[in-house]
Amino acid sequence: MVKLPGYAGKILYIDISKKKHKVVDVKESFARKYLGGIGFATRILYDLLKEKVDAFDARNPIIISPGLLTGFGVPTFSKVVFASKSPLTGGFSRSVAGGRIGPALKYAGYDTVVIQGRCRKPIYIFIDDDRVEFRKAEDLWGLSTRETEERLKEEIGDKTVATAVIGPAGENLSLISCIDCEERQAGRTGLGAIMGAKKIKAIAVRGSKDLIPYDPDKLLEMLPKIYKECVTHPAYEWDVNWGTAEFIDWMNRERGTFPVKNFQEGFFKDAYAKLKEGEKMPLDPYYWVPKYSVRNRACPSCVKPCGKVFKSRDLIVEGPEYETLYSLGGACGVDDIETVAKAHLLCDLYGLDGISAGVTIGWAMECYEKGLLTKEDTDGIELKFGNGEAMLKAIEAIAYRKGKLGKLLADGVRKAARKLGKGSSRFAIHVKGLELPAYDVRGIKGMALAVAVSTRGACHLTACIYGTELVGKWWKFENIDRLSAENKGYEVKVHEDLMALYDALGLCKFSRHIFFAEKLPEIVNAITGFNVDTAYLMTVGERIYNIQRAFNIKQGFTRKDDTLPYRIMHDPIPEGPSKGSYVKPSELRKMLDEYYMARGWSKEGVPTKVKLVTLDLEDIAEEIGAGI
Repeated sequence: MVKLPGYAGKILYIDISKKKHKVVDVKESFARKYLGGIGFATRILYDLLKEKVDAFDARNPIIISPGLLTGFGVPTFSKVVFASKSPLTGGFSRSVAGGRIGPALKYAGYDTVVIQGRCRKPIYIFIDDDRVEFRKAEDLWGLSTRETEERLKEEIGDKTVATAVIGPAGENLSLISCIDCEERQAGRTGLGAIMGAKKIKAIAVRGSKDLIPYDPDKLLEMLPKIYKECVTHPAYEWDVNWGTAEFIDWMNRERGTFPVKNFQEGFFKDAYAKLKEGEKMPLDPYYWVPKYSVRNRACPSCVKPCGKVFKSRDLIVEGPEYETLYSLGGACGVDDIETVAKAHLLCDLYGLDGISAGVTIGWAMECYEKGLLTKEDTDGIELKFGNGEAMLKAIEAIAYRKGKLGKLLADGVRKAARKLGKGSSRFAIHVKGLELPAYDVRGIKGMALAVAVSTRGACHLTACIYGTELVGKWWKFENIDRLSAENKGYEVKVHEDLMALYDALGLCKFSRHIFFAEKLPEIVNAITGFNVDTAYLMTVGERIYNIQRAFNIKQGFTRKDDTLPYRIMHDPIPEGPSKGSYVKPSELRKMLDEYYMARGWSKEGVPTKVKLVTLDLEDIAEEIGAGI
């Protein structure tokens, strides 16, 4: 008899210092309160780190938590969350991937895995149903992510085993390193360095257990309907035909909010200037997909595969996608698609966050062109905008901390700017240490607020508000003016709560046009039998987000950290459809006041005791809650 329908029912705690593990049952009260995925991970992380600690402290865990619906075969519900204290930002770290490791953990019998401690020599952890093994990995240390994955499957003797691995960047403790889940990356906030510090080269998982929903008949009845909704929605054709970058031309020419040359421009002027009439810009998938894409690739359970497998003369890689077309393309002034694809591949193989790597290199290119870095500082590399070969060399230098340039850039743009000085922080594009994603928020002011307040730093997915702002409407929102700073607080708050819910359920955010909040209770109830409604689920999202904020406050964050790069607040977009737009400091202050009020927080951005108690978080209210 299943004690808790819809759940594997166990949380696995691993202490790699002692080479021991224990299993704890998931209580129904805990499951109802946090659902799974980011909900479980957030609460566990908060409880484990009761005081401010260094991110590389052995007590800082790496938490792997599949979404509640991950593993049930519901279309586009397959995500797994990796969480920790970030070595890059010093605050809450969350990165979401769509790889096979999420379902595999559920099938092995675990809703969440929590890993603490540190080893002296490299290991990998093999979770094989109830068995947990600590295996030597000295022979894997130094290998690329792809080589590591292949060697693991060969050693275990099972090509179906799911893996999460780090590359040389994580081994070298680059603060912008990531975790690779078979070409699905938990990319942001430096989680690869957490594994590297613990000397964990990889985690391999094999599971053979069943997941049993509360109402199997109801679930089976729903699945064909969900499938039909997915494949008949207009987003299906966009995703399958062109991948995640379908709208890149629109972002450039219609909105002027595609950041270029380290946010000096809002559209890729140089790339478009080369075109003859009727030609497509080289980074536009309408140009490169017919020429280079050989097949699509999907996450588990996804019926609308958006991954485009790119093949040219000397490489094959899943990607590039919208974010890396920006960071390794526009941000560095590189418009050669083969070079961008190769850069994407190198980031994957070395285990680097492609967004952070590209934005950091873009900053260095601006420094070089301004004379703040010389050829001696760059180890002879002519680090100019548009120099694709220089970008490729810089990626390798970062991954291995090689030379002066690698040592300068390996920990991201905030630390690099602090090391260099010379006024370079004024164009270091980050929030809380995390480099900005592919949207020029000077022309998307609701998103500017969203990246300023995001608990993990500059992030487009914490609120996923860019579409609402750029189109002007979504779900219950309409008449949105992206160039205005008015009425953004509640808009951002609701988006954040809903996206936290998505991460608790394991739902892909590219499905947000299909799965509005009202559609989720029926699916959750069929899986769990909890009999919840939309308001209940949205409250879970709000609860999760408030705990993340509380975690950051315990780690020393204040209102001062909810800010934007100097360039965003002082340098208007120079030309294009969003010409003249920027976020004035006074506008940010006003938006923050409005946002904190919508959240029920103090003027300093601290959740109030009243708010936390209403979210059933009495213990946190006593620890950090603000009075009125």
